[in-house]
Amino acid sequence: MGTEVTERSIPTLRVLMFPWLAYGHISPFLNVAKKLADRGFLIYLCSTPINFKSTIKKIPEKYSDSIQLVELHLPELPELPPHYHTTNGLPPRLNHTLQKALKMSKPNFSKILQNLKPDLVIYDVLQQWSEGVANQQNIPAVKLLTSGAAVFSYFFNLVKKLGAEFPFPAIYLRKIEQVKMGELLAKSAKDKEPDDVDPFADGNVQIMLMSTSRTLEAKYIDYFTELSNWKVVPVGPPVQDPMTNDEDEVELIDWLGKKDENSTVFVSFGSEYFLSKEDREEIAFGLELSNVNFIWVARFPMGLEQNLEDALPKGFLERIGDRGRVLDKFAPQPQILNHPSTGGFISHCGWNSVMESVDFGVPIIAMPIHLDQPINARLVVELGVAVEIVRDDDGKIHREEIAETLNGVITGKILRARVRDISKNLKSLRGEEMNAAVEELIQLCKNSTKLK
Repeated sequence: MGTEVTERSIPTLRVLMFPWLAYGHISPFLNVAKKLADRGFLIYLCSTPINFKSTIKKIPEKYSDSIQLVELHLPELPELPPHYHTTNGLPPRLNHTLQKALKMSKPNFSKILQNLKPDLVIYDVLQQWSEGVANQQNIPAVKLLTSGAAVFSYFFNLVKKLGAEFPFPAIYLRKIEQVKMGELLAKSAKDKEPDDVDPFADGNVQIMLMSTSRTLEAKYIDYFTELSNWKVVPVGPPVQDPMTNDEDEVELIDWLGKKDENSTVFVSFGSEYFLSKEDREEIAFGLELSNVNFIWVARFPMGLEQNLEDALPKGFLERIGDRGRVLDKFAPQPQILNHPSTGGFISHCGWNSVMESVDFGVPIIAMPIHLDQPINARLVVELGVAVEIVRDDDGKIHREEIAETLNGVITGKILRARVRDISKNLKSLRGEEMNAAVEELIQLCKNSTKLK
């Protein structure tokens, strides 16, 4: 084990953390913020007021002094009022507008740095411009990647080694996924502003923090380092503390507590991705056919909310009775995954979700939708902790396969034993990896002109 890094062994460093305006990015930034605060750092977490409404509930009382929330105000555009200053529930057509508004807030961000004078900025890879703002004020800056190494090494291989096969055959994209990815890359190139900076361009590279662990992705971390020339420093999986706050959550956990051990499946597709009507119906019928207990978070974009009875197959809620719960709002995911009654997780395979599932020792039923999710799904299948529901050539999923897979995961022992073994290894290395990351950050600050 490495030397313990404690509050007494390091100077008090003030770090401003600046995640992208998505809960899926704020959550891993908050996870790292807590780990740094535990080691004596003073953290300023910077985001928009609407994001802090949910974030503040995730910060335990013990961090009230060491993690401070700093509001960044975006310009109010006609189509983007303040309640849209987040990706949570944001209509997809406004994603580019939100990115544009955030970039327009550069003067406000600069004033925040002038006022707080942090020793270090940790920023999101989607906000490369913030490094330039920090450097203008002689503040060192380092990026934190909220995805894993497999996905970045896969796409870097595509760009850096044109035509060359990815050297790890377990990671690949199916035909329909390749088509979607091609469309996405074309749109991204079209939306690119003239002054946008490549966040991975070669240059005076120091370190890059990544929300992963060598326990899970050692070969992908090494390959990404080789391709990119960046020094990748893992900070561990982005896992939040199980905390139950409001009465609805308490009631839900009480309901879960009445179910048998490993008998219940959690179904959630994250805060930004929404199922089509066809997918929603197949999942509903799959859950019904399987006869397993379940908690299903069935959410909709802002402005397109639906009554659950209308959004689900006719009579579904009556037929499943007390065997399942369907929610149209956030559920306390860490508490559910950490509960002994939970035996599986139907997931879109967003990085935070799969890492929480692995960390809490829960097998995954992978149903990727978009972006990095197919790669994440292949990774957890390779690790032996997941089974994937494979879409057909038309991109459709089927209720019979969902029901059969669910039953196999709930009753199977090999998958569960494997995920619990990996969970144990992750926990044993957690402190050591973070301590190594802290030493890197301290050295970076010492080497900067600010602290010379």
